[in-house]
Amino acid sequence: MEASALGPARQGRRRTRVAGSLLSRAAILLFISAFLVRVPSSVGHLVRLPRAFRLTKDSVKIVGSTSFPVKVYVMLHQKSPHVLCVTQQLRNAELIDPSFQWYGPKGKVVSVENRTAQITSTGSLVFQNFEESMSGIYTCFLEYKPTVEETVKHLQLKYAIYAYREPHYYYQFTARYHAAPCNSIYNISFEKKLLQILSKLLLDLSCEISLLKSECHHVKMQRAGLQNELFFTFSVSSLDTEKGPKPCTDHNCEPSKRLFKAKNLIERFFNQQVEILGRRAEQLPQIYYIEGTLQMVWINRCFPGYGMNVQQHPKCPECCVICSPGSYNPRDGIHCLQCNSSLVYGAKTCL
Repeated sequence: MEASALGPARQGRRRTRVAGSLLSRAAILLFISAFLVRVPSSVGHLVRLPRAFRLTKDSVKIVGSTSFPVKVYVMLHQKSPHVLCVTQQLRNAELIDPSFQWYGPKGKVVSVENRTAQITSTGSLVFQNFEESMSGIYTCFLEYKPTVEETVKHLQLKYAIYAYREPHYYYQFTARYHAAPCNSIYNISFEKKLLQILSKLLLDLSCEISLLKSECHHVKMQRAGLQNELFFTFSVSSLDTEKGPKPCTDHNCEPSKRLFKAKNLIERFFNQQVEILGRRAEQLPQIYYIEGTLQMVWINRCFPGYGMNVQQHPKCPECCVICSPGSYNPRDGIHCLQCNSSLVYGAKTCL
């Protein structure tokens, strides 16, 4: 997770006027007009976490090594790169009468019998629709002559081929509101109304708002004495499930793009609360957003059976790679946990 600070929210509003909000200013004004007690607002910074989503991509063609198994990462249900049955040294060399034989977790790979795994005329292994069960160690046995006169040479090349998936991530927000006394029922009513409005705001994006924590605390201000403040923590995640239907097929409806739009709408919503309160001539409501307290972090998570490990998979540091034998991931965490009794790839339990 990373975060970067921007200038105060007021300076940002002088530079850019927000337009086209899905939630009317009147609705926001109605939302924040609660019990009237004048309390000075505090000034802060809006902390954001812009993050570009990039996965390390393997080259189109991958060569082997006689010293160690070469790791290959294939996105689940996608076509793999060409896995060559040669070393880097032999890649551009002439091979006389070459012979290639591939063996995988289920035995010999024969492209005629298996449509998802194909072997090209030059001995390359290509997967058309990579499944979890295809993960494992693949070995290619190469026989060839360097020249017509020389004897046949034998090479054995190993590849560790892993299925991987994009992280299933979400945004986590925190915000603070000046509140009624901590034992007041008005705080609970306000909390429910806030979640209803945020949920309605993101309805068209198929994103879900979940309240993670709501606490009321007494805060001593330097010049304003003790104040009651509500500390909200909520998450925004895509409603897509592992096998569920997509809201639409357009690329703009990908979870990452929809979540980015949701983030912008939420920031806009809180900024508009500050704008409306700044133009009020009458008393401030008893419960109102404290300017500059909205913060956001990006949190990665992997589906069960997958995890992130930059030490084990340095070429795919932001990939959710299938858990290797000896490990498992039972839930939406980011790590494969140790399990000596696990003998399969993608284990979700430790038996």
